[in-house]
Amino acid sequence: MTHSFDQDYWDQIWHGDRAGAMGSSPPNPHLVSEVADLPAGTALEAGCGGGAEAIWLAEQGWRVTGADVASSALSIAAARASSAGVDDRVEWIEADLSTWEPPAAYDLVTTHYAHPAMPQLEFYDRLASWVAPGGTLFVVGHLGYGHGHGDTPAEASVTADAVTAQLDPALWEVVTSQETSRTVADGHGRSIHDVVVRARRRD
Repeated sequence: MTHSFDQDYWDQIWHGDRAGAMGSSPPNPHLVSEVADLPAGTALEAGCGGGAEAIWLAEQGWRVTGADVASSALSIAAARASSAGVDDRVEWIEADLSTWEPPAAYDLVTTHYAHPAMPQLEFYDRLASWVAPGGTLFVVGHLGYGHGHGDTPAEASVTADAVTAQLDPALWEVVTSQETSRTVADGHGRSIHDVVVRARRRD
């Protein structure tokens, strides 16, 4: 099945049965393990959804912009940030990430399973262009070998090699490039197959 991943698609997702679980999820464990050692600065969480990763970054001292195309997701994220006491450290922006341009570059640009209305690898190219010199690009995506895993459609799936191949070695130092599987504690023992890429933009 082909998905358009446009605003209507994501609005339906955030009004559907998955919204409760997505809006209360903890921060992605790959972010917590990979980014904890970075000095806090400015960060963009691209496709922030319910805000878990943006809020975690704010709690670590980052000044965060959370961008998402779904207004319902941003409402949930803003309420969670307020409850966590970090609403003064996070700015929420409703934006189509296939066309939006940030006002400045960031020390950290992250994305977790975000799929805008454009090819996945081209999306990662856009994110890379928003990283400041010396900054970090951090991508967590769905692992796929020309097809999706489980409920993940093929057009939303990538491999670690495909992501890192987009990064010019003259501009980027790849710190982490791995493909992992983990079990989600959702009562169903569901497995998630992840691509994790962390790269530093050279000064």
